[in-house]
Amino acid sequence: MLVRRPEQYYGASGGRGPAAAAQELLDLFDLYVHGDLDRRDFLERAKKFATGTVTALALWESLRANYAWAEQVPKDDNRLKTEYQTVPSPDENGSIRGYFVRPAKAAGKLPGVLVVHENRGLNPYNEDVARRLGMENFMAFAPDGLTSVGGYPGDDEKGGKALQQVDRQKMLLDFVAAARWLKTRPDCTGKIGVVGFCFGGEASRITSRPE
Repeated sequence: MLVRRPEQYYGASGGRGPAAAAQELLDLFDLYVHGDLDRRDFLERAKKFATGTVTALALWESLRANYAWAEQVPKDDNRLKTEYQTVPSPDENGSIRGYFVRPAKAAGKLPGVLVVHENRGLNPYNEDVARRLGMENFMAFAPDGLTSVGGYPGDDEKGGKALQQVDRQKMLLDFVAAARWLKTRPDCTGKIGVVGFCFGGEASRITSRPE
């Protein structure tokens, strides 16, 4: 299936060229991604960008993440050891679950990387990032900030709604507990980094400076 760029859908109108209209559509989708619009509101406001046989729903489908296409390292790659781990966080939500990756044939201790998700929970993209890091001879742990409300629900839109139910301060401190767990593992060098996406970028900053 060919996915078109937004400017291929929308022609010039009202003095605006395709590039300006495409940017407006992307800005609108950004509001949806960050929870400022729900899907119904996005679709309603995106109707003006629809043209010919291309509906607002088709625009939404073309812009939303396709994790299968984005995957770079298969889940079953035998060069890696992957598993889900539950990490203690006794001072906050009690524990936090996450996806742990390390090279299958690692020799000696490895540095670690904490992978912090965006405002949707531990989705397949973040797990793939953890596997990519494993391929670069790191151990990686991608915690799920939605653990306290049942975990990532398998759908980004539902994940965004679930995040609104989470105690943010407790979740951030759960991430800190996950970082400490990774750092103090006997097979870790004690040197770790943190990488985050969207909401996870701010969480990464806080996690890297827990004081």
